[in-house]
Amino acid sequence: MDNGSKAEHSSMQLSGAEIIIQALIDEGIEYVFGYPGGAVLHIYDALFKRDEVKHILVRHEQGATHAADGYARATGEVGVCLVTSGPGATNAVTGIATAHMDSIPMVVLTGQVPTPVIGSDAFQEVDTVGITRPCVKHNFLVKRVEDLAATIKKAFFIAKSGRPGPVVVDIPKDVTDPSIRIPYRYPAEIALRSYNPAQRGHQGQIKKAVEKLLGAKRPVLYTGGGVVLGDGAAALTRLVRRLGYPITSTLMGLGAYPMTDKQFLGMLGMHGTYEANMAMHETDCLIAIGARFDDRVTGKIEHFCPHAEIIHVDVDPSCISKTVKVHVPIVGPVRSVLEDMLAVLEDPGTQPDRDALAAWWQQIDRWRSMDCLRYERTSQVIKPQFAVETLYKVTGGELFLTSDVGQHQMFAAQFYPFDKPRRWINSGGLGTMGFGLPAAMGVQLAFPDAPVACISGEASILMCIQEMATCKQYELPVKVILLNNGYMGMVRQWQEFFYESRYAHSYVDALPDFVRLAESFGHVGMRVDKPDELEAAMREAFGMKDRFVFLDVIVDPTENVYPMICAGKGHHEMELPPTMSERELA
Repeated sequence: MDNGSKAEHSSMQLSGAEIIIQALIDEGIEYVFGYPGGAVLHIYDALFKRDEVKHILVRHEQGATHAADGYARATGEVGVCLVTSGPGATNAVTGIATAHMDSIPMVVLTGQVPTPVIGSDAFQEVDTVGITRPCVKHNFLVKRVEDLAATIKKAFFIAKSGRPGPVVVDIPKDVTDPSIRIPYRYPAEIALRSYNPAQRGHQGQIKKAVEKLLGAKRPVLYTGGGVVLGDGAAALTRLVRRLGYPITSTLMGLGAYPMTDKQFLGMLGMHGTYEANMAMHETDCLIAIGARFDDRVTGKIEHFCPHAEIIHVDVDPSCISKTVKVHVPIVGPVRSVLEDMLAVLEDPGTQPDRDALAAWWQQIDRWRSMDCLRYERTSQVIKPQFAVETLYKVTGGELFLTSDVGQHQMFAAQFYPFDKPRRWINSGGLGTMGFGLPAAMGVQLAFPDAPVACISGEASILMCIQEMATCKQYELPVKVILLNNGYMGMVRQWQEFFYESRYAHSYVDALPDFVRLAESFGHVGMRVDKPDELEAAMREAFGMKDRFVFLDVIVDPTENVYPMICAGKGHHEMELPPTMSERELA
């Protein structure tokens, strides 16, 4: 904002509702995802009078939070949503928690009952600050209109700085009263005495980490979502290629390093590749970058990287040694730390042990040759793996792909290689069914000319199916790829493995005709159940660039996700596909 704008703003007399909208304009916000209600009607009236910020009317407040989340993940900007008090706020909690677990920058504006009746169990009153406290980065209750502008500035600063996360601003209705007007002053900068995220990593620790990496015989880089969120993909790629070391990634980190590159070992963890998990188990020096050592990645802690010295790079000091003791901690933004490492590597004599590295790659290639992701390709039914491979073939890897949670999510992570960051949009930490469709809406609004698809299952898609109406209202040409196996697939798989195939309530009965359902919303519906018809159907779907298309793909209901590390096991104790022979497994 230039000085002229600041002078103009300082003389503006605005109501609380108008302050909120003007603050969003000053923050450069393009979209607000929301749903109106009594406590926020003053805000909606102020929004109606301005056209700088576009409002997207969702059909459920959970859809608003997921759409803002998807927008934030794809763009790197702060996602914004607006909901009313009471059930509006509680409906948003799942999406807030989803963003919190994956460190996604969001500002959630919630209406609240007027300040005089807070605590009296007024109509549509809940303690939003209390309810959301465990699942936000921070939250505020604004009780004075004079505090509103500064609080919104603080919310955006906290949401996007350091380790990102959602911030809730709870606003009582009387604070937005249109009859109360005050001078508008939006702070150019904000300083919080108790909140000072690290701006750069410790140079001595960085040099120490590089020395350990160069001295390693069996090094591995392990990266997480923090590399994507911290815009560190380019620096990471340069570092990996400079060293020549193998790299693996968590589910949230996919795409930060090109997955089609030969140095990439595939995803690690519970459903990671054999070569990635075995390399993790045998490494003597592990550098974790922007990862939090989630239980789905580490397996049994006592078995995790038993031979390794561990280096950990993270912007959040609370993540360091939280679950796994590390030997070289580096607290700082991922991109700057990686760039500092690259600078150290420019010094003469900073070369890895090439002979040891060659031997290490020979071992990795032996593990890789086992082809742990193989599946039966001669089947007369569509295998879900084949469906994802076909999706990759049709879209050329250029897709923005959101997912729901379950087997389809893991198959997408395994069989759709992402070569760019912010293309893989999924709920990792919370594992939220219903995330995929509204998240795809947010991505499509951010990139209106790009191909955007949601891969889902018939159980997940029904969680937020009403958002097809939002897609129709705003003409969003999202493609839904439904891998329909008639089960809650991952639940069924666990019941097969651990509950003697007692499929307790994991069969999804009374399913709708998804083709006719999509058509009833004004969209295109398609159904395919033969492998030799799938590619043509997908090409037809993606050929309709201006239409929302729902593609119902009937897949094998018995297929499981492999490899799989069962609870209490280490990386070297994987369940591998039954298609692998006993000789291979020996």
